[in-house]
Amino acid sequence: MSKTRLTLLVAATALVAALPGVGGAQSAGGASDAPVAWGGDLFEYAPNGFTLTGRAELTQGGNRLRANRINFVTANGDLTQAEASGEVYFVTPEQTMRGDRAVYDLGTDNVTVTGDVILTQGQNVVTGGRLVYNVATETARMEGAPTAQGNRVRGVFYPQGSN
Repeated sequence: MSKTRLTLLVAATALVAALPGVGGAQSAGGASDAPVAWGGDLFEYAPNGFTLTGRAELTQGGNRLRANRINFVTANGDLTQAEASGEVYFVTPEQTMRGDRAVYDLGTDNVTVTGDVILTQGQNVVTGGRLVYNVATETARMEGAPTAQGNRVRGVFYPQGSN
């Protein structure tokens, strides 16, 4: 491996390790000290961040971000945002979030999923047009998707003990 490639790999790993919930901060999956694994069919590095394309995936402990493309944005040398697009899945030990696009804002710990959004927890399902999930507090807010009746959030909840 060339010295340039090795330097890029080390720089990219350092950037990923800085992600809250994916690096040094405590995550919903309790994985703050767990190793970070990432991969994709193509890795591209630039001074303002890096991109994983084609089966892009980032995992740490019980948390996983998967998409067709994940773009990591830096400002002044700090990782500020991860933008995922195309068949986006964000999975924690308790929930699975699916949408067309997701933006993980490291300053607020919010993951905003848009498009045809589906949030599942066990058998329970909520659908809408925009979901904001806070990784640190494990709270979520779903906004409605356009329907004939206006913007609606829909869901199915199963009481404990039911099938």
